[in-house]
Amino acid sequence: SGMSPSCFGYPLSIFFIVINEFCERFSYYGMRAVLVLYFKFFLHWDDNLSTAIYHTFVALCYLTPILGAIIADSWLGKFKTIISLSIVYTIGQAIMAVSSINDLTDYNRDGIPDNIPLHIGLSMIGLILIAFGTGGIKPCVSAFGGDQFEEEQEKQRNRFFSLFYLSVNAGSLLSTIITPILRGEECGIHTKQQCYPLAFGVPAALMAVSLMVFILGSKMYKKAHPQGNIMLQVSKCIGFAVKNRFQHRRKQFPKREHWLDWASEKYDKRLITQTKMVLRVLFLYIPLPMFWALFDQQGSRWTLQATTMDGNFGAIQIQPDQMQTVNPILIVVMVPIVDAVVYPLIKKCHFNFTPLRKITVGMFLASLAFVAAALVQVQIDKTLPNFPKEGQSQIKVINLGTDVAKVDIGPGVENMSVESLMAHIFIFRKHATFSSLFFNVPFSLLLFQCNNNRLELRYVEDIQPNTVHMAWQIPQYFIMTCGEVVFSVTGLAFSYSQAPSNMKSVLQAGWLLTVAVGNIIVLIVAGASKLSEQVNRHYLMSSPNAVCILCAGCVIWHCSLAPTNAAVFFIQKLPALLQRRDDSTAGTILFLTF
Repeated sequence: SGMSPSCFGYPLSIFFIVINEFCERFSYYGMRAVLVLYFKFFLHWDDNLSTAIYHTFVALCYLTPILGAIIADSWLGKFKTIISLSIVYTIGQAIMAVSSINDLTDYNRDGIPDNIPLHIGLSMIGLILIAFGTGGIKPCVSAFGGDQFEEEQEKQRNRFFSLFYLSVNAGSLLSTIITPILRGEECGIHTKQQCYPLAFGVPAALMAVSLMVFILGSKMYKKAHPQGNIMLQVSKCIGFAVKNRFQHRRKQFPKREHWLDWASEKYDKRLITQTKMVLRVLFLYIPLPMFWALFDQQGSRWTLQATTMDGNFGAIQIQPDQMQTVNPILIVVMVPIVDAVVYPLIKKCHFNFTPLRKITVGMFLASLAFVAAALVQVQIDKTLPNFPKEGQSQIKVINLGTDVAKVDIGPGVENMSVESLMAHIFIFRKHATFSSLFFNVPFSLLLFQCNNNRLELRYVEDIQPNTVHMAWQIPQYFIMTCGEVVFSVTGLAFSYSQAPSNMKSVLQAGWLLTVAVGNIIVLIVAGASKLSEQVNRHYLMSSPNAVCILCAGCVIWHCSLAPTNAAVFFIQKLPALLQRRDDSTAGTILFLTF
């Protein structure tokens, strides 16, 4: 489309793309930060269902990039794909905001929605549209930004990706601070409730701003026409090889060196060789979903854990969903420290810290973070009230007298002494019956006495306030972030360095797919697990990852036998190889945009 206007040597169009990405990431992470609490406290779902739906949504967000890449490369091109799916995205965010309006179905004005299924239906429609929108544009925006540069602007392009990465983290950080504050406000027409419409409405507005900013720069963009999707070609090549091999499975047909060689009747050797290299790298992805299964629970299990903790940080009261901001803050701080300090120190110690060893360490740290979370949960469980389990009931006895009362409930229930103006809750089997009616509330207000037309009130605490401080979650966030730094950046950089340049999109889609599979694993565990205690769930999730560390060891052994990427590089144009000395840098940058 010709040369676009420039600013300080950079195409002016990239600034529209960076602002667009900041607003979009604010919209996505802001909505996601309060999502699990919306499920629990507005839709009144239990922890398991809230976690399951949350991870279903995240999984869908990382499955749809494949669809977005196919649409962009084969049909609409990147620009039109971003515009079209951003509109879908904005509509989905708006529907989520509407679904959280309490007064929408509060016909009797008692503060409780009278038609919960309507709110659930709107929420699911909104989340599906958001998943298709954010997932569809995910593989397009960063690549579209890279398209704005000329071939000789490699240095500027690398700096653009760094700026792009900072906009992603800035949007994530600000949104996870602001939207929980908005949620904590009270709003409503008839009754005052936690303001989920505002918490979802602001991200919806930011997504609309993102779309408008992107459109404003449309005349400055370089817009490449779709040239066919390499993912489709790879898929067809694999499918034909499998089909042809099955048709020639009899012994009279000679064996071939590799099963993909059965595609040689239809596809050229270059595509077959490239596909072999891609599959070898995809083999490395097999144990990786377990990392994401642990990592993405920062927004579900760890947020629910924070709801049972004390968020008082002196002058600041931290909301449970604001604890997620610890991760992006640590990422911004730790990435340069690890690159500039930690890795050079390890190198000086003459330890060969290969990429695959870094991946293995990252998975180990993720597992260790959940062990730390389990230890915190042990302390939380000691402070939680003793609620009746399945097959049990409870009765609360309040001593209104001035002396100690000795209470004997009956067989199977421990006798207890109750101090004056104190309460004690007895738990027993359901078949026991009593004629009195008791209520289980956070505290009981007692009408103690009335003198000279003055009423004296006293209260008894039934449930003690949270005493375990949220600061105890910081170590588990720190360990998880350390794992993310050595796992994520290294993993994608290594994978990209092992594949031909024209198949980077295939590997990017495969990488995003591991995130989706990780969230599906959480769904399966949450649905199949019968564990009632949170601490057991934390140990349950950390154990499979320890097994996957052993799998990663097997992967390291396999990769040492895998051929180098020299064959792939020589397939490409030799000048391109000479101009780009370090292909792994591009992989790192592409990860940062993800």
